[in-house]
Amino acid sequence: MIHLKNTVSITAAGLLSIGLLSASTVAQEKTQKPPLHGSHWMAITGKPLAATAGASMFERGGNAVDAACAMLAATATMWDTLSWGGETQALVYNPGTGRIIAINGLGVAPTGATVDFFRKKDFKYPPEEGALAAVTPGTPGGLLMMLAEYGRLSLAQVLAPAITLADGYPIEAETADRIEAEKEKIKQWPYAKAVMLPHLGSAREAPQAGEIFRQPELAATLRKLIEAETKALAAGKSRKEAIMAAYERFYRGDIADEFVRGVQEQGGLITKNDLANWRVEFEEPVQTNYRGIDVYKLDRWVQGPVMLQMLNILENFDLKSMGYNSARYIHTIYQAMNLAFADRDFYYGDPYFPPEEPIKGLLSKEYAKARAALVNADANDPAVGPGDPYPYQGEINPWLKAPPPPAAVANVFDASSFAAATDPDTGSFYRGTTSVVAADKEGWIVSMTPSGGWLPAVIAGHTGIGMSQRMQAFVLDAAANPFNLLEPGKRPRATLTPSLAFKDGKPWMAFAVQGGDTQDQNLLQFFLDVVEFGMTPQQAAEAPHFNSWQLHDSFDQHEIFPGRILLNNSIPDWVRRELRARGYKPEYGSRTSGPINAIQLDQEHGTLWGGSSNHGEDYGIAW
Repeated sequence: MIHLKNTVSITAAGLLSIGLLSASTVAQEKTQKPPLHGSHWMAITGKPLAATAGASMFERGGNAVDAACAMLAATATMWDTLSWGGETQALVYNPGTGRIIAINGLGVAPTGATVDFFRKKDFKYPPEEGALAAVTPGTPGGLLMMLAEYGRLSLAQVLAPAITLADGYPIEAETADRIEAEKEKIKQWPYAKAVMLPHLGSAREAPQAGEIFRQPELAATLRKLIEAETKALAAGKSRKEAIMAAYERFYRGDIADEFVRGVQEQGGLITKNDLANWRVEFEEPVQTNYRGIDVYKLDRWVQGPVMLQMLNILENFDLKSMGYNSARYIHTIYQAMNLAFADRDFYYGDPYFPPEEPIKGLLSKEYAKARAALVNADANDPAVGPGDPYPYQGEINPWLKAPPPPAAVANVFDASSFAAATDPDTGSFYRGTTSVVAADKEGWIVSMTPSGGWLPAVIAGHTGIGMSQRMQAFVLDAAANPFNLLEPGKRPRATLTPSLAFKDGKPWMAFAVQGGDTQDQNLLQFFLDVVEFGMTPQQAAEAPHFNSWQLHDSFDQHEIFPGRILLNNSIPDWVRRELRARGYKPEYGSRTSGPINAIQLDQEHGTLWGGSSNHGEDYGIAW
């Protein structure tokens, strides 16, 4: 097996300090991590141990779905900015049918979670933490359904690495230090405190890096799922039926009983009926074509279509001629982001609830052309608002006067609020997720961005399961977004956004990233780095991207910072000056992208290319 490891080399980011790079120069540059290569399979995710879990599924004869499920289970167990009570979203390519399946494993608002409930508690938005922040858990259901429908191995095989990790593993510094940093919040919740703070009363109450971190109650919960499968198989049930027996036990059996008891004891609203009535949805993805490449995303219950809107807008510009990360290039992409995110912030929501989102109009090429015409080549527009996509699907817009311009929401810049929101370790714009990508020589491909239940999280009773915090993504005022207004049983519009791309009708690339509202910004630039500037996935994963804050934060107070931009430290002075002249308010940092993970399929040679970010702990293994 080939493992990604660090090497010393000159990067594309480093050469930016000398001058702008041409496409041919970029394509020749070495990277800090070597590109990952394989011809049989590839598994990449947010933790080295979790990548090993995925690799072990391939060695057992599993396919990319088995590997992705094992990596999901491992990362959730390791609290890799998610836990088992969070949500799972995936795009799966089935080579047998030639179809892409979109898997919607997003939880819903529980009974009693109404606008009036939170307004009476003086909330402007649902809370970002605590038991009242939780929607129903979606990750167990998403994993079980995906495995049952498209995997090959048993649940016992796929969960074996996660159970071993729950029994005890040497915790890495990143998670251990995050627990220590959040310990005062964790102490509010008795079950979380018992698991996360094994050294109460000491100067350091969290585990030390390298210490064996044990989660016996989570291990017991996972073993109950295996017991359900084993009993069903012994009774003559099929593989799929046996896995669904585990699903039944989690959402309607004794695990559900203890989960609900633990939630309600700590002030949460989730009921047994909420768990029993929730279900995973198998959907069609949404799609656009950018210069001959078909790009697929999840539907408008997440922000995925926003990248498709950006690509449609940017297709009206000659990006390559502008020069990589030139002021004109950065400005043009920022403006496309402004236009697409303004639409996201007002028009996206749960498609299973009325009113119906105008997704056809939003993804229309004609609508994108009209939006592109609004781009001022010389200045940022701090007051850009949602457009009117309804005429592009033959309808009249019922909300024409409703969308407020973003500038009215944040016309006074709060430096401390911006600093908190944009902190690369804890800021809400980077809110935790992980990513999982997997592929095999049979043609199965998975791109996944599971999330929720990140630290600090409430643990639900004796289940060991950290609860989601996704409720905060709802709005409580229809004027802000009538499609994402809180209702019981409704999914909040999330940020999670896996991606697949096809070239000449054949699978070409799977890519995903963590990072809240920055996800589709990072993925857009990654995609353009590969398509327009000829980078390999590893080069593009390490490239110096930039982040816009001219969008409504999907978390906590949903703030917006018009004109604010995070630029990489390597951006030259003359580019910085030009951007300031266009009205931007730049901030600078060495980290300007979430950890991107990607697999590119070389159809000519029948091989796989992998890329995994050069910061954080994301890791890949291939053969």
